[in-house]
Amino acid sequence: MPVPTLSLAAPPGTPFEQLRLPTELSGADGANRARGGTPQIAASDDVAAVAAWLARYRDTPATLQSYRREAERLLLWSVMQHGKPLSSLTHEDLLAYERFLADPQPAARWVMASRKKLARGTPAWRPFAGPLSPASVRHALVIINALLSWLVEAGYLAGNPLALARRRRGHAQPRITRYLSHELWQAVKDAIEAMPAHSERERLHAARCRWLLTVLYLGGLRAAEAAGTTMGAFFCRRDAHGAERWWLEVTGKGNKTRLVPATDELIAELARYRRAHGLPPAPLPGEERPLVLPVIGQARAPKPLSRGALHLVLKEVFALAADRLRARGPEWESRAALLASASAHWLRHTAGSHMTDGQVDLRFVRDNLGHASIATTSGYLHTEDDARHRATEAAHRIAWREGPARQEN
Repeated sequence: MPVPTLSLAAPPGTPFEQLRLPTELSGADGANRARGGTPQIAASDDVAAVAAWLARYRDTPATLQSYRREAERLLLWSVMQHGKPLSSLTHEDLLAYERFLADPQPAARWVMASRKKLARGTPAWRPFAGPLSPASVRHALVIINALLSWLVEAGYLAGNPLALARRRRGHAQPRITRYLSHELWQAVKDAIEAMPAHSERERLHAARCRWLLTVLYLGGLRAAEAAGTTMGAFFCRRDAHGAERWWLEVTGKGNKTRLVPATDELIAELARYRRAHGLPPAPLPGEERPLVLPVIGQARAPKPLSRGALHLVLKEVFALAADRLRARGPEWESRAALLASASAHWLRHTAGSHMTDGQVDLRFVRDNLGHASIATTSGYLHTEDDARHRATEAAHRIAWREGPARQEN
């Protein structure tokens, strides 16, 4: 496949690795290139430098996809819209890029024309689905800062211009808002229990939906973790008191492994799901069957479902539950719309929130979810916010006197 040459007049429908940049935009002579010392990477231009950074995340597909997206957006914007190589960007340039992320213009060049997900490299592909929310902009800048800092450490860049951004210290972690209340979570379970099971395909699909929701909720797993874990990751060992305890070994972000408690309820649901496929109730040590099985075919050596496929299954369940709420009456519309917008990661947030609601020690929630810091886990402490709201409601009042409004002359 020929490598395309950059055309500033063309929309950026080409993945960044396939761009052949002119010398003045390649970064070979970037103004911010490190001039002294010994480089720790072999990259001689910006595309190769970004590729070297991304290569560190090959074993974590979800992280790689997220980091690649932000690095690609920055590189394409830098050369195709700003007319500078990435290795010449200044602090002022990155402030302009921050504003661009909130409103990528011209939209015809940067934003997908339809909601249909297209493969990178197709003519209609664009780097954005639409403007980024403030939270997404902050997330993008965190990733870009990590990229630039690593390139400085690798001896490729002289400095990180994003490091000059004003640092905000002492802010409390924001509370997690994208989670399902106990009421909406019950609506999801009700929808799954009402799924038809007349044919074999319907029966196995309903069983898969129930198991997927179970393992994501009870285990607090990410969708990528559920897609990449096998049945053989379950194991049993005796605790200090001689009781048998089941665990699930999961490899998550940063290729870090953690042990998730497999409760009796989770093991019972695993046995139920395996029996639906004609399998023994307990998995064998080292069993290579994926955690979530295909509905049809591949009985002997089933292939794992992709993270995208699991996402589609969950969106179907959320849409079904939302439709059932709407059928209750118009007063349920707002809750149905919220449920319809939920995604796989909402279940992880729901698991964390419900664990803290149930008074599970915050340290245990942190370890179950694989958080690096308990500050991240504290975002699930909604009960503290609720108590603060009740106390403010009871004690902080303005108490206007009732009476007719005064007419202004």
